[in-house]
Amino acid sequence: MQITRKVRDILSWYESDNPGTKANLARILMEGRLGGTGRMVILPVDQGFEHGPARSFAPNPDAYDPRYHFQLAVEARLNAYAAPLGMIEAGAATYAGAIPTILKVNSSNSLSTTKDQAITGSVSDALRLGCSAIGFTIYPGSEYQFEMMEELREMAEEAKAAGLAVVVWSYPRGPMLDKTGETALDICAYAAHMAALMGAHIIKVKPPTEAISLDAAKKTYEKNPVADIGTLAGRIHHVVQACFGGRRLVVFSGGEAGTSESLIEMARGIHQGGGNGSIIGRNTFQRPKAEALKLLSDIVEVYRR
Repeated sequence: MQITRKVRDILSWYESDNPGTKANLARILMEGRLGGTGRMVILPVDQGFEHGPARSFAPNPDAYDPRYHFQLAVEARLNAYAAPLGMIEAGAATYAGAIPTILKVNSSNSLSTTKDQAITGSVSDALRLGCSAIGFTIYPGSEYQFEMMEELREMAEEAKAAGLAVVVWSYPRGPMLDKTGETALDICAYAAHMAALMGAHIIKVKPPTEAISLDAAKKTYEKNPVADIGTLAGRIHHVVQACFGGRRLVVFSGGEAGTSESLIEMARGIHQGGGNGSIIGRNTFQRPKAEALKLLSDIVEVYRR
């Protein structure tokens, strides 16, 4: 594999990492149709844990089979496939080496009344299954945020020592935040910055809205306004800026169910704002396979331009 100058430049951002971790990060960045560009589209399938099997897979019953998701990611020539332990185990041998995998090592479920996640996988599981990275969710703002951050610190240290990359889902939620606050610009930027401070190689956040949630932040933004806050590209730029001046990889979730046109338009805004790509699950695997492949192809094409 001939690593491109762009990917070598990105790897240089991670000055403390060992060759194994950089090799696995390069493996993700060099995979698929976006290989070598510094852009990524990743398929995450942890929704069965988070929302239940019917809510996740009933719209497209083929998706109940974990092997379906491996195949979708491979056929779409994406950068990586992320899922919890059982999902990856179910196709690990058949698809060994076919696409980089990210083991989601903590999960929540819709039966819980707390804003917390359980540890459901390990670094040794990721190594055994040939994964390139672990994925970990934190909930900044939750009553359990500090315990989650401590768990992430310990697991990230172990993963990096073993040569794995670390992907952090940073989703603000908790008693201080309503639904508007969870995706407000200041909160999304804050959450992304926390993930960078925790040592994430790849940071996943939701696309930010124009809202500013915290009163103290409102005063700061009034004195130091964000350029083009009215456009998604401008807001994406600010979130990327919050991740060490753009020296960390930042990808954005696909959000709630949307039309193909709205998802492609979102990808354009992410791309124009300097985001590194999309990590998009339900909006693809809940569609018939041919339609999902067409949508993924169109999104990938946006990032290739």
